[in-house]
Amino acid sequence: MDADKVFKALADPTRRKLLDLLYESNGQPLGQLCENLQMARQSATQHLGILEEANLVSTVRRGREKLHFINPVPLHEVYERWVRKFERERLSLLHDLKKELEGE
Repeated sequence: MDADKVFKALADPTRRKLLDLLYESNGQPLGQLCENLQMARQSATQHLGILEEANLVSTVRRGREKLHFINPVPLHEVYERWVRKFERERLSLLHDLKKELEGE
C-alpha cells in the first residue's frame, strides 16, 4: 500500500463523496456518478483517476461502459496502521477505568 497516495486521495471531499457513492451502489458508470456530483465529466474522471492510482477504486469494462468499484483493502490497511492501535489503547484505558469504578 502506498499510504501517501491513499491519504492524498482521501484528503479531497469530492473523492470521499465518490467513495460514498460507490459504497451505496458499487459498480457505477461515470455518467451515473456524475449525476450526484456538481461537476463536469472531465473533473470527475480526474478524481476517479486519483482514486484508481491509490487503489481505492478499480474499473471493469462492460461493453462501452467502464464500471467503477470501490476497493476497501487500502482503507482497511490505513485503519490497521493508523487507527486501530490508538483505539486499542483507549479501549484498554476505558476498561481499566470501568473496573476501578466498579471496585474490581
